[in-house]
Amino acid sequence: MKTRVFLTVIASALLLLISAGDLSASAAPAKTKKDQQKVVIIRGRVIDTETNLPLVFAGIAVQGTNVSTVTNLDGEFTLKVGDDETGKIEFSYVGYKNKVMAIDEMKTNGQRNVIAMETAMIPIKEVIVKPLIPTEIMEQVIARFSDNYPVIPNDMTGFYRETIRKNRSYISIGEAIVEVFKAPYQNDLRFDAVRIYKGRKSNDVEKMDTVLFKLQGGPTTTLYLDVVKNPETFLTRESLSQYDLELTSMVVIDDRTNYVINFYQKPFISTPLYQGRMFIDIETYAVAQVEFAFNLENKELATSMFIRKKPLGMQVTPEVTSYMVRYREMDGKWYFTHSRAEVKFKVDWKKKLFNTNYTTMSELAITDRTEQDVVKFTSKERIKPTDVFSEEVAAFADPDFWGDYNVIEPDQSIEAAIKRLSRKVKFSDRTE
Repeated sequence: MKTRVFLTVIASALLLLISAGDLSASAAPAKTKKDQQKVVIIRGRVIDTETNLPLVFAGIAVQGTNVSTVTNLDGEFTLKVGDDETGKIEFSYVGYKNKVMAIDEMKTNGQRNVIAMETAMIPIKEVIVKPLIPTEIMEQVIARFSDNYPVIPNDMTGFYRETIRKNRSYISIGEAIVEVFKAPYQNDLRFDAVRIYKGRKSNDVEKMDTVLFKLQGGPTTTLYLDVVKNPETFLTRESLSQYDLELTSMVVIDDRTNYVINFYQKPFISTPLYQGRMFIDIETYAVAQVEFAFNLENKELATSMFIRKKPLGMQVTPEVTSYMVRYREMDGKWYFTHSRAEVKFKVDWKKKLFNTNYTTMSELAITDRTEQDVVKFTSKERIKPTDVFSEEVAAFADPDFWGDYNVIEPDQSIEAAIKRLSRKVKFSDRTE
């Protein structure tokens, strides 16, 4: 039963479908955080040195600090650092050597920073001396949870974005700077919490037709993707017994060698589970990254997990799912740093000839954290799993909305949609 609960929570991001007539909900005022120091913005693009192709979701961190971000779908990034910062920025990506750049040099380059990364080879000695049986590796992973992950709470700052596309057009975009209370991993009361500092959203009503998709839970659901915090998903001995494991290769992440273990639902298990691959640090047996998808073979049961409400006469079928969670090592502990969920649905109406595809995406990147003076939020402050994020934030308007906060640079398609939606907001303000 516990496994089923986590399957439902992670699988769905709890999607709601309601009629477009419910668009009248008013946005709550955005919350703000105290002013920060003066910053400079470093921009650039991370690519493969041989192919020049962008490296998507590459990790970017200021060495010796907790400040970080990730690249977008075009390999682009922005990073805001203090104007007196003179350290170095480190770039990491699965299967590549880390690249280190001086902040002063990147400031001088302006927007012309192109970070070309080289693929990394695995030292043969590490292949020989370590065990290669996947079940033994996973036994070590579970046994070392208490050694590898924080035993004290952390206060994290993060950037959250959720989007909904109808076919190829964005119809809804929401973004927020959030504060995350990250509870200790070795604690029965291990519930994380999120509250909004400031956020913005827009819905393109003209393209909504007769249906409005809403994502329930917002940034709360992206925290459920922390599979180490929620091991009932597939990181307990009991849950792993439902999967076939296969050690497929080794790769380098952040200059550390990792096992790559694929996992598949056993053929005789009827309940829809997951399949994907785990990246396990060879030295510490910490989970460094997981990429996985939900088993959609049983369409009827899968649909019941994703859809909470829909109009009569509509059939909604989940077609593709994609989930990812990443961790970053600092001072011997591994910290949650990035999670992303994307689900594609096919929508059919009775008496209509053609179907429509909707794609939902939610993403949370941790941009800073501290272990000092951490206080858990009150129940009134935090976003609840039943809340709809788009109803908690105000509309797009100010191009300098984010100020000193680090965000995920929007890819070109999202950036174009934001500009279009912002123009609609401004035009609407002038005509009221």
